[in-house]
Amino acid sequence: MRKLVVLKLDGDLHLGVQVTLEIGEEGKRPTTEITGKLPSNLDMATAIEQWQSIYRSLWKFTRIKAKKITYDGSISQRRQEYDTKASEVQKHLNKWLLSDSFRPVREKWLKHLMPDEEIRVLIRTHCLQLKKLPWHLWDLIDQDYLKAEVVLGIPDSEPVTSVLQTYTWKNKIRILAILGHSDGIDVEKDRQLLEKLPNAAITFLVEPQYSDINDKLWKQPWNILFFAGHSKSEGDTGCIYINKTDQLTIDELRHDLRNAVANGLQLAIFNSCDGLGLARELQDIQIPQTIVMREPVPDLVAQKFLKYFLEVFSSRQSIYTAVRTARQRLKGIEKEYPGATWLPVISEHPAVVPMTWQLQRKMLTNKNAMAVLLTSLLVTSLVTGVRYWGYLQASELHAFDHFIQMRSHFVTEQPDERILIITIDEADIQYQINKGMQMRWSLSDQALAQLLEKLNKYQPRSIGLDIYRDGTLDPKYPNLATRFQQDNRLFFVCKVATTDDDGDTDGIPPPFGVSRERLSFSDFVADDENIARRQLLHLTPPSKSLCTTEYAFSLQLALHYLDQEAKTSSVTKEGHLQIGDIVFEQLNEHTSGYQKVDASGYQVLLNYRSLRSAEKIAEQISLRDVLDEKIPIESVQLLKDRIVIIGLSAPTNTNDYWKTPFSSNARPKQKQIPGVFVQAHMLSQILSAVLDRRPLLWWWSGWMEILWIWGWSLIGGITAWYYSKPLHLGLAVIVTLLTLFGLSFSIFILAGWIPFIPSVLGLLTTQVMVILWLRRSNFGQKR
Repeated sequence: MRKLVVLKLDGDLHLGVQVTLEIGEEGKRPTTEITGKLPSNLDMATAIEQWQSIYRSLWKFTRIKAKKITYDGSISQRRQEYDTKASEVQKHLNKWLLSDSFRPVREKWLKHLMPDEEIRVLIRTHCLQLKKLPWHLWDLIDQDYLKAEVVLGIPDSEPVTSVLQTYTWKNKIRILAILGHSDGIDVEKDRQLLEKLPNAAITFLVEPQYSDINDKLWKQPWNILFFAGHSKSEGDTGCIYINKTDQLTIDELRHDLRNAVANGLQLAIFNSCDGLGLARELQDIQIPQTIVMREPVPDLVAQKFLKYFLEVFSSRQSIYTAVRTARQRLKGIEKEYPGATWLPVISEHPAVVPMTWQLQRKMLTNKNAMAVLLTSLLVTSLVTGVRYWGYLQASELHAFDHFIQMRSHFVTEQPDERILIITIDEADIQYQINKGMQMRWSLSDQALAQLLEKLNKYQPRSIGLDIYRDGTLDPKYPNLATRFQQDNRLFFVCKVATTDDDGDTDGIPPPFGVSRERLSFSDFVADDENIARRQLLHLTPPSKSLCTTEYAFSLQLALHYLDQEAKTSSVTKEGHLQIGDIVFEQLNEHTSGYQKVDASGYQVLLNYRSLRSAEKIAEQISLRDVLDEKIPIESVQLLKDRIVIIGLSAPTNTNDYWKTPFSSNARPKQKQIPGVFVQAHMLSQILSAVLDRRPLLWWWSGWMEILWIWGWSLIGGITAWYYSKPLHLGLAVIVTLLTLFGLSFSIFILAGWIPFIPSVLGLLTTQVMVILWLRRSNFGQKR
């Protein structure tokens, strides 16, 4: 970390100087402090004035516009005089800094600073005479501490109110470059150098009017202000020549520059002559850092310095390293341009956070980071709390449905070839009536007897009758009763007692004489709007129920089929159903999008087969076609070893019509589908999971879901902090939401149901809160 050395100088060369030395790490309070004194030094005062006079007599084409300079004597003679006087000044300076009264300060420096450390030496004084001294030639800095750089400041100052201290850094460094009056000099070279800068947005004002400068400084934020042209200083004041006829003092620009500082201005570079007066006034305006030339600067020296400085500074090194490197490289032209290395001076506000080029990527201060972090945690807590109490369940289930629908467009599965559905529609009911069959609801005993007889020769592995058959059988068909009792392939349904909107029901009993092993319940668990998204595998019927079986129709058929595939069922130590090596994880009251849901019995999520229509789950044949033996030849061949489900597809019995996740996107007549197709999806889910390794729907633990929601809330907060322009923020929000959606849907394709709606709410709510906080904070800063 860079060290900060502060030298507070109170006095002048005529009366002597009281010195206070402070040493510490950059950005922290000083850890070392000592006082000392420098005696008066009239010889030094005379030598520096003579040096200045000789230096100013050397150059004709400089960036100064002042009183006419008289050029007399040969140039070689003046250069020799300059070299002599410059050497004399350096000797006076180092002898003065070896004074006995200053020795404790020097020794403290040597004790606490290492030669290889990067050091910022801040000279704080009001005395212009002391500011003119070539502090960079102090032997400690010039010979021993080669990574030290001197900067000038004033003793008393107020905190900088720049927006840098809060939040508005842009994606690029914004530079306002004023190219003023250029009579006799070439500022076009400055322009070319600036245009080569990386990650910079530069606006040029060429010989502008004051109104142009005023307009730019007030209406747009800037990070760097650059001036090239003629300028001059008189004592502690300075002025710049903005065009052929007009000049501006810093005092005239005071309010414009203060506004620019409040909006993020960090650095002013005056690549012009005689800038110490400019620097002094700019410090009063609280511009954090300023680079000026202490004396008239030859045009080529100004251009070379700018080139060397920008090369280093734009490579993300510190401003001090950049100025020091540029000064060292100017030694290469000092024989032609004496005094070139004396010219560049950094002047800065004592409370400044030193700027580096990398800050165009906007630093997250501790204050902002804590605000974003706490806001994201607060929003995550609110969202998860609201979610826990079930207020987001409806929206999460609708999102689940849309994912199911979208998945069918990206991943299309084939119907399950292990299942055949024999449907009974209105035409089949009329067919039975026309044949004079004695109807019992939708299927007569005569038709059922004929159907089972005809199916027997096709040798299906299992037959499931998804139609209630309570009561006794017609004695005209004794073979039917025998088949009910003895055919182990035949499975029946009953309905468990429930309490619903129509009041208590005792359920619907099973057919008489059927063994308990082949009985099952057909009950569904449906969400609001009668949508079936869950699969009930096991329940404990109430004592009053006429249907006492504990296992679901789809599970009984699946277990019978899988038994011949050597896949047996068991219960894990956690209490989950396992078939083969596939575990069917049980839903609980808080499972992903389900919150505060009735999870009684043994329920799992139903992973519908990815089809364009939910009714396309399996091949279908009508009852009349089977009875009339009009089954297609290919279906006859495939009937062997299949599971045949017999169910009603006519809308006569509206109690067995259900909505599915496909319903919202289906045509009006397909909004609800018969229960037999939902049973086929449930059966297919079990068979496909065990035999085909088709994934069951899975979800994260509660803590994992909270971390996911918090992560997106945090991303929302960082996005709101980083992008201050509404357009950029809007685009960032769109990209972030699309990314969240893409990740959530991609995981859903892999059968994972993760929090999407809560993450969206967390992201957007955090963004809004951070934006409001930043605006309030910025308003307080500006006030």
